[in-house]
Amino acid sequence: MTSSDHRQPRLPVALSAILTALVVLLTACGGTTAATYVASPASLAPSSSAPSSSASAAGGSSASSVGGSAVASAATGLRRVGHVFVIVLENENYRGAFSGTSYLAKTLPAKGQLLTQYYGIGHHSLDNYVAMISGQAPDQATQADCARYTNFAPAHPRLRAPGQAVGNGCVYPSSVKTVGDQLSAAGRSWRAYLEGMGTSCRHPRIGAIDTTRVPTRTNQYTTRHNPFMYFHSIIDKASCRTHDVGLTKLPAALKSASTTPRLSFIVPDLCDDAHEASCPDGRPGGMKAANLWLRTWVPRIMGSAAYKKDGMLVVTFDEADTTSTACCGEKPGPNSAKPGLTGPGGGRVGAVVLSRFVKPGTRNATPYNHYSLLATIESAFGLKRLGYAARARAFGADVLGR
Repeated sequence: MTSSDHRQPRLPVALSAILTALVVLLTACGGTTAATYVASPASLAPSSSAPSSSASAAGGSSASSVGGSAVASAATGLRRVGHVFVIVLENENYRGAFSGTSYLAKTLPAKGQLLTQYYGIGHHSLDNYVAMISGQAPDQATQADCARYTNFAPAHPRLRAPGQAVGNGCVYPSSVKTVGDQLSAAGRSWRAYLEGMGTSCRHPRIGAIDTTRVPTRTNQYTTRHNPFMYFHSIIDKASCRTHDVGLTKLPAALKSASTTPRLSFIVPDLCDDAHEASCPDGRPGGMKAANLWLRTWVPRIMGSAAYKKDGMLVVTFDEADTTSTACCGEKPGPNSAKPGLTGPGGGRVGAVVLSRFVKPGTRNATPYNHYSLLATIESAFGLKRLGYAARARAFGADVLGR
């Protein structure tokens, strides 16, 4: 067979002319300093473009289980990421967080990409955090923030597709895994950094009231913002004390790329995460506190060797404070409270993605949510997709295409 046998069919003359004109137009516009990503029809395809449950269960990446050059390109972009940092703030909708000239609204988007259509998956706080690390949808207890730290009582011993435990409660059985479990099994490091936690792996005893729900002058850590504490696969192991630690341990970890965990899940306390309008210890609250905190910690992360080498930092919120809108075809999971209690989702919260693989000053209107964030982390490290992450769109070349 000659080389000419491998040529692609020629495009019709009219279509070829249109494409040529489009390339010229895009090239002429390429000199702007701030750009808006315009999603292609392929990138806006429904979430069925993500791996199927069977493909994910077999450990296939989005590139191998779906195929196609666009998907393969997205997977290649993600595989360049070797360290992921996630910062989760509290209870702010997109307009409140990303309007004005604050550090979060102006400075950080100028350094990376603003995801303008990023959504939470429920209300109140805990179900969003759980979704980010496990792909489990809300149940009635997590929707109510688990005032009592109870075991999840399964109604069925087997998981329901896509990987959902069926029942109700707070602390999932050891058979339900998190991205932390996946990373450990793959021999990769991870750590959750919780401001104000003090004692590592801190949580109530099973069946007890969670006394950290209301901040005090001496304690502004809350268990419900520490999602790894809701999985027996984490809390029943001695390694929990090395994986789930206080924020004070982050600076030492950032000293070199080799000491920085592959995944750093970072949560400020109830004052610094914008949760409280005013803080019991006298500090300013709300977005003022969150921006002050970000000004301190984001430069430390971005200045680290791991971030400069192959890092990606995502800053987002757990839920919007006033809306329950959703994206990405999200529907209530098998354990959700009755429809109408919290709405279909957690509202539009937005997110900023920073990395040397991200074009600075860009905006992206592709719909994403917390399941997408988990899918992105798992795809970056070649891990199986957990829960609803198996049906989610991971960040692709639209985000990490630089």
